Amino acid sequence: MSSRTHGILDYITVLVLLISPTLLELQSSVATFTYGLAFIHLILTFFTNFEAGVIKLVSFKIHGTIEIVVSIALIGIAIWFRISHDNVSFYFYLIFSVVLFVLWVATDYMPTFHKTIDKDLKT
Repeated sequence: MSSRTHGILDYITVLVLLISPTLLELQSSVATFTYGLAFIHLILTFFTNFEAGVIKLVSFKIHGTIEIVVSIALIGIAIWFRISHDNVSFYFYLIFSVVLFVLWVATDYMPTFHKTIDKDLKT
């Protein structure tokens, strides 16, 4: 997936995180956590050096590293919700972490590097 497509999906992710607490009627503390995650994701996207970024301070590769770490951490958070008998939050965060992981796998975080190698292989 291109960085441009990834950026569009990042902003969609922020919107999903912002509307989820209301749509799913998440508990107050879970809703607060979800809004916080939306804000952090928005800031990360805003400051990433790619087409969707506004102030390009964070490399796209670091952006990807942060996303995979968050994806793995969210699995742990989902399990904690399961232990706490909060099934709605468990399934939301489990699905969200899997989607984030799939997007991470599908994204080319080093497009310039890969274009250079492709160019070298063709000559």
